[in-house]
Amino acid sequence: MTIQTERLILRPFLESDAADVLEYLREPAVHCFASMKLHSLEEARAEMRKRAGETEYYFAIVLKDTGRVIGEIDAFPEHSEPHDTSSPLDTFSPCWMLNSDFQGRGYAYEAAHAFFDFLFRQKGARRIYAYTEDYNLSSQHLCEKLGMRREGEFKEFVSFVNNPDGTPRYENTMQYAILKKEWKA
Repeated sequence: MTIQTERLILRPFLESDAADVLEYLREPAVHCFASMKLHSLEEARAEMRKRAGETEYYFAIVLKDTGRVIGEIDAFPEHSEPHDTSSPLDTFSPCWMLNSDFQGRGYAYEAAHAFFDFLFRQKGARRIYAYTEDYNLSSQHLCEKLGMRREGEFKEFVSFVNNPDGTPRYENTMQYAILKKEWKA
């Protein structure tokens, strides 16, 4: 499965993407991606082998003109009622990450817009929601540009990293969402 835009291709990961992915996962810019940190090219290759099996909801963001992987976007279907496994799988929470060398050029918006359209039109999404840290203003701006509304702020919601003294550093998290009927509008 691939999705194409004017400048990008969203496609499944390949083992040959390892060096490009290592470039932005060597030091993830946002704390929530700390668990995805890669330390070596071999570790990146192993990660690409794992990702290569997911071809429906996890995509490399690739520049059409060069074939370079500049980021990633994914979302997996969730039940509309989290505690009811018989409820529809119509809710998605995307995660996006872009190599900092390619930020500020509209690539994140282009990829996310195409991905949201794919989820709403082809994967039966009813609701898409996203979490972003209070300090990640570019991600908040992207949510708003995509037509998502801010639904709330969770104070000291989650910890992905520790303070210098070893205690957890809790982050304030914003939640944004958009419904299919709002996307169509």
